[in-house]
Amino acid sequence: MRAFVVAGVLLLAAFAGCTSHAAAPSAPFLQATSWRLDRIDGTAAIPGVEVTLEFPEEGKVGGRASCNRFFGTVEISGESIRFGPLASTKMACIDAATTAQETKYLEALQAAERIVFDGPALLLYSRGSDQPLRFSRK
Repeated sequence: MRAFVVAGVLLLAAFAGCTSHAAAPSAPFLQATSWRLDRIDGTAAIPGVEVTLEFPEEGKVGGRASCNRFFGTVEISGESIRFGPLASTKMACIDAATTAQETKYLEALQAAERIVFDGPALLLYSRGSDQPLRFSRK
């Protein structure tokens, strides 16, 4: 176990020199945190529509996707992140724009590969997207 921790620290140190963003914290550091979505695909999230990402305990994730609550599992190792299958409630959204935002958000979470801090913001990079999801602490 100790060798694994030392190897992880050395790996993070190596990555620190390759990026201007701070390395993502380990999963225990994210425990009991809640984040609000600010930007999706480079544009502002719909004002007045709550979109969150919550880490209630290690290995668990949940939040609000725009219209519905979602929950599932998450694995985080250094900057790598992978969400397991996400389940959600099935309430209808109030309009097409909100429905589209929710769909895009849940798809981005399922395709997530990398998580980093940029100052106080949390950035989540997903396969197939040039722009990260950008969150601020709730």
